[in-house]
Amino acid sequence: MFHCKIRFSSSNLKICAYMQKCLKSNISTTDINETKNINLEAKRKEIMSRGLPKKKPIKGVKQIIIVASGKGGVGKSTTSVNLATALKVIEPKKSIGLLDADVFGPSIPLMMNLQQSPLLNKNNLMEPLINYGIKCMSMGFLIDEKSPVVWRGLMVMSALDKLLRQVAWAPLDYLIIDTPPGTGDTHLSLIQNIFITGALLVTTPQRAALDVTRRGAKMFEKLSVPISGIVENMSFISCPKCMTKISIFGDNTEALAHELGIKILQKIPLNEDIRDSCDIGKPIVLSAPNSVQAECYKKLAEHLMEFLNNQPLIEE
Repeated sequence: MFHCKIRFSSSNLKICAYMQKCLKSNISTTDINETKNINLEAKRKEIMSRGLPKKKPIKGVKQIIIVASGKGGVGKSTTSVNLATALKVIEPKKSIGLLDADVFGPSIPLMMNLQQSPLLNKNNLMEPLINYGIKCMSMGFLIDEKSPVVWRGLMVMSALDKLLRQVAWAPLDYLIIDTPPGTGDTHLSLIQNIFITGALLVTTPQRAALDVTRRGAKMFEKLSVPISGIVENMSFISCPKCMTKISIFGDNTEALAHELGIKILQKIPLNEDIRDSCDIGKPIVLSAPNSVQAECYKKLAEHLMEFLNNQPLIEE
């Protein structure tokens, strides 16, 4: 066996020592930079949070779901009322609440057939109006049916706070919040003030609606609100003669769901019975409980409950 001895000159040894020193220096610099970035991010979050309200639970409310649609007119309120009633049908022992957070265009009074004004209890809290076993609150209960709400942002936020905290919601297992279109003051105020269990996105299959739904999803992602899934509303119509399903708005929702990494929880057909039931104030889940349309909403409620069962309860 031969042994080969390699001799390094003093200059080579100096070069090796210098390289080792540089390597250690680079590693040390990288660690320092990473630490600085973490500290800067923490500092940025601290600065951004200054002046923001602290989140507080709503007394007696265990879980809260926001029903949102970036685009208007996609059937968000119809989904909200049928989802709330479907949850009550499936879990009759659960206490369900429905909050209409659309201050400018409240729809819950019509769709839930409630036109009275709420009363104050001994604690000076408004008692929610109840129909079909659902506790409901809406700006529509507090103003004249034909009167417009012409308010600036701060007044809207104040009204929303009253609908959240000056209502005797307790006890409540699930609170469904029907929100207005967009990604504006109402959504930010809700997310900054209360603990949201999850968001349910409602959209129709055409690109004009999906592009805005994507923005809504990104907003919830940035604000760390879990997304339970997507409801594809007006997904298809069924031929009354042969019952063939026709996708009049296209079928682009699958691509968006894949892009966002979330599920389509249910596809709801475009159907006149759903519309008529909302117009008369009796959701189709109750007016035609054995219909295909009602079964769609019940399946949606089941999928949502699977999501909620995996989420923590809001601690008071």
